[in-house]
Amino acid sequence: MFTIDDLADRLGGYLPPDEIRQVKRAFYYAEQAHDGQRRRSGEPYVTHPLAVANILANMHMDHQSLMAAMLHDVIEDTGVGKEALAEQFGKPVAELVDGVSKLTQITFEDKAVAQAENFQKMVLAMSRDIRVIIVKLADRLHNMRTLGALRPEKKRRIARETLEIYARIASRLGINTIRVELEDLSFQALHPMRAERIKRAVSSARGNRRSAIRQIQHALQTSLDDEGLPGTVVGRQKHLLSIYKKMRDQRKPFAEIMDVFGFRIITDDVDSCYRILGVVHNLYKPVPGRFKDYIAIPKANGYQSLHTTLFGSSGMPIEVQIRTREMEAMANNGIAAHWLYKAGQTEHPIAEGSHARARAWVKGLLEMQRHAGDSLEFIEHVKNDLFPDDIYVFTPKGDIMELPQGATVIDFAYSVHTDIGNSCIACRIDRHLAPLSTRLESGQTLEIITAPGAKPNLAWLNFVVTAKARSAIRHALKHQQQTEAVQLGRRLLNKSLADFETSLEELPGGPLHTLLAELALKHEEGLLESIGLGTRVAHVVARRLIDLQHGEARETTDRQGRPHGPIVISGAEGMVIKFARCCHPLPGDPVIGHLSVGKGIVVHRTECRNLGELKNDPDKLFPLEWSDEIDEDFPVALRLEVESRRGLVAELAGLVTDAGANIERIGIEERDARLSIVHLTLAVHDRVHLARIIKRLRNLSHIGRISRVGN
Repeated sequence: MFTIDDLADRLGGYLPPDEIRQVKRAFYYAEQAHDGQRRRSGEPYVTHPLAVANILANMHMDHQSLMAAMLHDVIEDTGVGKEALAEQFGKPVAELVDGVSKLTQITFEDKAVAQAENFQKMVLAMSRDIRVIIVKLADRLHNMRTLGALRPEKKRRIARETLEIYARIASRLGINTIRVELEDLSFQALHPMRAERIKRAVSSARGNRRSAIRQIQHALQTSLDDEGLPGTVVGRQKHLLSIYKKMRDQRKPFAEIMDVFGFRIITDDVDSCYRILGVVHNLYKPVPGRFKDYIAIPKANGYQSLHTTLFGSSGMPIEVQIRTREMEAMANNGIAAHWLYKAGQTEHPIAEGSHARARAWVKGLLEMQRHAGDSLEFIEHVKNDLFPDDIYVFTPKGDIMELPQGATVIDFAYSVHTDIGNSCIACRIDRHLAPLSTRLESGQTLEIITAPGAKPNLAWLNFVVTAKARSAIRHALKHQQQTEAVQLGRRLLNKSLADFETSLEELPGGPLHTLLAELALKHEEGLLESIGLGTRVAHVVARRLIDLQHGEARETTDRQGRPHGPIVISGAEGMVIKFARCCHPLPGDPVIGHLSVGKGIVVHRTECRNLGELKNDPDKLFPLEWSDEIDEDFPVALRLEVESRRGLVAELAGLVTDAGANIERIGIEERDARLSIVHLTLAVHDRVHLARIIKRLRNLSHIGRISRVGN
């Protein structure tokens, strides 16, 4: 069994004796704290923190991380508090342990909410010290190695969470060794039979291909030696989940997946990487379009390498990766290489760059967290954001920006800065104007055009792909709706207070403060927002304010509390005044407003059949009238009975355009060989504009009945 002395011997290779003594002291403290506790497998509990520390030692992590690994379950599973740990081992170690610990003092009704809240807590701790996530990954890795003792359903739940969150985080931080093992262990827990079959097939295939692999490896190594280039050629093995995903996604049998020979060439410096690339391309013919230069443009996690695919002598594809020893260390250890190089008392630019990128990523997580509505929404954003395939685009100054595959102009704008995304109105791609929904491709240069006062559009959520853009748009729209709801609530409340010959501004502060206390609201804006969103009725709030002003005993006469005049609408109120799709009201139509909870006022035509039941609740109906200064188009639906003929759609489109309107939707339904029904949705200014268009349509001899569609 692995012991603390075995670990101390391993640490002697890179830590000074006094730091090793501190790690051992943390182990003995944890051993005492966990005394009597056992794992599901029956082993003493302290074997788990010792194993976690050993995983970190393989990555050459610093002594504080190793101490935190020893103590990481002490707060959660024993009576020892954070303050006691800080007193014994220092504040940095106590903060690391607290960051990894779950929220045990809070009871959650839903397991998913508990997981999300714990992850959110860990992200906050990561923002203070990135080592928190490295300790957590090592903890999760050992838990996955020892899943066997758990119930099948719990085993699957932990494996799914590991695959969706922790394996992706390991990938995002470039810790490839941990990522591969987490993925394979999760795959084996979720699909044990599939994993076992693939494992047996891989073992068999490797035995059959041994001579071919040796032959290619010898040919590559001989070519390097003949050219006098330093380099070691090693075989590269695919892991189980990678093989399974390729079989599933590419719909290929196992034999075709394993027909690809993989090799890695490790050399001394970057110059040698490119020279070796020339040698292998001279030895075997390269496959067009399969070369990737991750040295010139590293991945977000700091990964650097040259990738190329070649045609082998027997026509079999050969995948070759070429990298330096430092790049190999980065590919395996990722952000942990930062501490690996520090342990050797040297600073390395690749490791430092990876550490800086990791801090920037955590900063982005914190921004998403502030914008997310709750912890479940936040964790969904994180899942979506964790390491998709990437593209690389350029700013006008030549800076490289990395975005996920399928990213749009809006995603780019938000990746530059949230304020630029919020005020974005147009874009130039390679100096040509392009729609904001354009999908980006690697190598493009983008210039974002902004305007003061511009706001995000709800439709953007239909095409953005990055979590940062999605959460920032939702946050901005929520704030926009809140602002508009407050403005509408103020108008509604003042209309109701006008019946009592007063206004919100004229009321003394006392009644308002009393009402806010009654409703458990902190600010006046909260009250006005609830009125604007329809969760409170304006004239009921007005009556209560007047009662509080004059005393409860005074009976007020409010003439049913209804406002004197109608509310004037201009069409530009934003998200808290909506126009009903059932009857398509137009300026000039008699209209009435219905107060809908969470939406604000929905505007209907007074003859709309959907108002039938709503008229039984007059408290939620408001008289409305149109402003004289409306500068906006509104949709309206028409039904036309026409004689079938060629060129009908073009003729209708030309007539409508000449009349200054736009066709939003058109559909044709054939009644018989002679007659068709055309369903037409137009964007018009007002009722008069519509009448002018209908008059023009009636002048066409082959058009019969025209009716405006409502409901």
